[in-house]
Amino acid sequence: MHLDPYILFLFGVGVIVLLVAWLPLALRDLPLSLAILCVAAGVVIFQTGGLAFRPNPLRYSTLTEKLTELVVLVSLMGAGLKIDRRIGWKAWSSSWRLISITMPLTIAGVTLMGVYGLGLGLASALLLGAVLAPTDPVLASDVQVGPPRSGEDGEARFALTSEAGLNDGFAFPFVHLAVALAATGGVLKPDLLSHWLAMDVLWRIAAGIAVGWAVGKGLGWITFKAPRARLSGTGDGLVALGATLFAYAVAEAAHGYGFLAVFVSALTLRATERDHQFHDAMHDFAEQVERLLMMLVLVLLGGAVANGLLAPLTWKDAALGLALLFVVRPLAGWIGLMGTPHSRRERALVSFLGIRGIGSFYYLAWGLNHGQFDGWARLWAITGFIVLCSILIHGVTATPLMKTIDTWRRGSGRAGPKDQTADDGRGDRADEDAQPSKEAAAPLADFAAPQVPDVLSDDDGRVRPM
Repeated sequence: MHLDPYILFLFGVGVIVLLVAWLPLALRDLPLSLAILCVAAGVVIFQTGGLAFRPNPLRYSTLTEKLTELVVLVSLMGAGLKIDRRIGWKAWSSSWRLISITMPLTIAGVTLMGVYGLGLGLASALLLGAVLAPTDPVLASDVQVGPPRSGEDGEARFALTSEAGLNDGFAFPFVHLAVALAATGGVLKPDLLSHWLAMDVLWRIAAGIAVGWAVGKGLGWITFKAPRARLSGTGDGLVALGATLFAYAVAEAAHGYGFLAVFVSALTLRATERDHQFHDAMHDFAEQVERLLMMLVLVLLGGAVANGLLAPLTWKDAALGLALLFVVRPLAGWIGLMGTPHSRRERALVSFLGIRGIGSFYYLAWGLNHGQFDGWARLWAITGFIVLCSILIHGVTATPLMKTIDTWRRGSGRAGPKDQTADDGRGDRADEDAQPSKEAAAPLADFAAPQVPDVLSDDDGRVRPM
């Protein structure tokens, strides 16, 4: 019996929607993630050959770029809305360090390995570094803070949430630089560098932040403070999607970074009326749309794997991917967070859980669509391999690691959103953090077992619910 492809499509969409609602609950206490099951389902579905469509990011490069772009956009709005902590230099110290130290170190490490280890040209290696540096806001949702108004969930969760929200905007300058280098054959000319610094770094970042703030302020007034017909009165979370698309479009029209604008607009919108219940409705809607789109993309990723996405991969490419996940990112994260008043366990967790995902696919698709790079298939194979490894490794370890750190926080007296008193957003520090001689210890060694430190700092560094 031959079924109409349209009927099959409706069947598949229906199954995905039902799984979006059910799987997070079913997997809550298991060392598995929704992403793992989606990729596996995609491999099975497309391996059978029953569908005429063959997912291939090289063949459908524009579609890949636009679809992954939409997923990241919705995820950034949700990430911004869920952060309870007020923006501040001290309160967000881990975020600034991850952006200004950890990300450049990761890009530099991958670029060097690409040039000297894989024999890539400078432009291709830099593109690979920029693509793989950001922590993904979509796949990292399981290790982020809870919904709006739920209180702080610890420094590790906050750092991963804020990093995922910010780094998508700050990685884009290096993608632009890689595209510019590809146009000059890898030659870094002075005029190219000056234009990159002025336009792609200063202007685009400033425009993204300014537009995001302005849009967030305007939407905040319309939503919560307008004298008549406030958007919050609708109770409709669809407002989150409208705010996302509006902020992104305005920022892109101003030649700013739209990703950054969306995240900043979400933070600004949240700050307008921080404790309003309407934030819950917007966040929940954004999260549902994000999960639906994420599952679609990951099923297609599984289909791409079934159709030869990893065929060009060499053992050197695989070694680079594993080195990024187990050496480069953890080491760069550990260096970036050295000297912060957070526990070593929290720093180790943040350093290890630098999840790579859908954002990397977007940046690679965008870069390849806007520049002339050699070895497109190999770049896709490397990125696909790293994302798959991240989905598997972090998907299996994230739940037990987060349970371990949460148990340790509760046992040490740090946990509990109702018992948070500090205004600067810092986590308190055990005496073990004051021992510089132990800084070089392997970060993951701290997760052997949750232990209560012998001495706790007098300074309670948890954040009061806003």
